[in-house]
Amino acid sequence: MSFTIAVSGKGGTGKTTLAGMIIRFLLDKRKGPILAVDADSNSNLNEVLGVKVRSTIGDAREMMKKDVPVGMTKDIWFELKVQESLTEAKGFDLIAMGRPEGPGCYCAANTLARKCLDLLTGNYQYIVIDNEAGMEHFSRLTTRDVDLLFIVSDSSQRGILTASRIRDLIHELDLRIVREVLVINRVQGNPDPQIYEEVKKQNLELGGILPVDEEVYRYDSEGKPTIQLPLESKAVQAARKIFEKYIQ
Repeated sequence: MSFTIAVSGKGGTGKTTLAGMIIRFLLDKRKGPILAVDADSNSNLNEVLGVKVRSTIGDAREMMKKDVPVGMTKDIWFELKVQESLTEAKGFDLIAMGRPEGPGCYCAANTLARKCLDLLTGNYQYIVIDNEAGMEHFSRLTTRDVDLLFIVSDSSQRGILTASRIRDLIHELDLRIVREVLVINRVQGNPDPQIYEEVKKQNLELGGILPVDEEVYRYDSEGKPTIQLPLESKAVQAARKIFEKYIQ
């Protein structure tokens, strides 16, 4: 049975970098097989992982608008295109959802995303999903049936309040997410005690805090895959302590 880990949060909090660190952790622990899912329409998980994406589920959707081969149902045709959209890498597979059909139009993309995950999850022991930034994907019910959700935030009060709203929305929509864990990223120096007070006030489970790490910034600015960050990296070490607690 698959163990599904999802990563969510505001844009710019480092959620995609954290998703890459999760995959690296699973690889180092020799856990697998692993499916990485880039569910963000602004896809860049592949850059974090250092792999090229040939085609996306969005591309499959566009092809389905054209002729389906004679003697083949749309379902079989879609399943074939999903398999073609898988990017095989060393130790994991990656699938990217791609862009929606048009401005603000996510209905068909969301339906296909859910259908795609339903098709693939039985083939993998671990599923790691990098969600879109913000909260809307929860309302569209594309993030559900998740064992572990990491909600990534900065250290601001506003960021922690957003994390609590995400948690509340999950419970309101009954998305069958087993555990939600807050990760506070890019904290400069010693954490302000007010961070802990606000987390306690919002009744959030704090998984851990990741420090500002110049190595992460350097890799990003040079276009290097952050999955290749050295184990000595401060952010990597802090992240792995969190993963050790929550990922079996």
